[in-house]
Amino acid sequence: MAPNDLPKQNRLMRKSAALIAILIGLSGKLSAQKDFPEANRYITRATSYGVGYTKILDTYLSPQEYMGVEGRIYRESMRLTRLFDGNISLQNIFQANLSYTHNKVDNNNTFAGLVNWDYGLHYQFRLGNNLKLLAGALGDFNCGFVYNLQNTNNPASAKAYINLAASGMAIYRFHIKNIPFVARYQANVPVAGVLFSPNYGQSYYEIFTLGNSDGVIKFTTPKTQPAIRQLLSLDFPVLSAKLRLSYLWDIQQSNVNQLKTHTYSHIFMAGFVKELYRVKHKDGDLLPSRMKAY
Repeated sequence: MAPNDLPKQNRLMRKSAALIAILIGLSGKLSAQKDFPEANRYITRATSYGVGYTKILDTYLSPQEYMGVEGRIYRESMRLTRLFDGNISLQNIFQANLSYTHNKVDNNNTFAGLVNWDYGLHYQFRLGNNLKLLAGALGDFNCGFVYNLQNTNNPASAKAYINLAASGMAIYRFHIKNIPFVARYQANVPVAGVLFSPNYGQSYYEIFTLGNSDGVIKFTTPKTQPAIRQLLSLDFPVLSAKLRLSYLWDIQQSNVNQLKTHTYSHIFMAGFVKELYRVKHKDGDLLPSRMKAY
């Protein structure tokens, strides 16, 4: 080989090495892009049923606080999305409760119920292999009623409000004697919203029949609607299933139109967790999976 050919050979080798490095990098990216979308196909679903103690105040119906028992169903699903390199998870919660309460002198009773739907996103901060902190926001939709069994003029009070809520969560995985556990704490706090409330002394007949509806829709802040929902749960396997035990502390309050309301609920729940995989099918079939959605 002639001496003049050596520089050309060195340049060719350098170009070949650079091309190989680029191809390897592209291959890694393509592989990651191929595998990454699969993460958002894993869904964790849980359904829990619970019972607990509640206190209800609605000064539109009575100045007295009512206490009693509450039953609740709580359904939740979570999955990862493709947003922000797969660090965003989507949470969908549906819950409904029904309570039967009595006043302190035990001469009157109420029925109350509320349906709640939360839908939102969280950014996941992975602090090691076992701990995650999540922060995000939820759309919080609520509709319900309180019915007083002895009132005649105003026997019922309607509940309807929508909030944008800040949400935080901590998820910790650990083992006890080779048994895997998942502990989780979540808190949702409304920061702004819209609430329906009659004015003090105003009947629903005036609002919906006579059309006197001025001031019944109010914008709310943490000052006029201080509220928080806190959930503490523990997941662990039982035979071939996964059990979830949880405690819900639900505080809903409002102070608008010279009317005060609150509902304080302490609920203990039990249910089962399913981890599913959404296959690529036009109907979106779900198959059982052992993968973790969050």
